Amino acid sequence: MKVRYAILLLTLVFLLVPELAQAQCAMCRAVLESEGSEAAAKGINNGIVYLMAVPYLLVAGLFFFIYRKMKS
Repeated sequence: MKVRYAILLLTLVFLLVPELAQAQCAMCRAVLESEGSEAAAKGINNGIVYLMAVPYLLVAGLFFFIYRKMKS
C-alpha cells in the first residue's frame, strides 16, 4: 500500500516539475531573449525539461523493478 502512495506521489511530482522548472542554459536564454519571441522561449524551455526528465524516469523504473525483485 505504501508503494502505491509513493508511486502516486512521484508521478504527481514529475507531472508538476516541468511547470516549475526553468532549465534553460545561459546561452539559450540570451539568444531567445534577444529575439523577443515568448512562444519560442517557452517551447525550448519545455523541451529541455522533458529531455532532462526521461533519464530520471528510466532510473526510477529500474530501481523499482530491482526493489520488487529483492523483496520477493
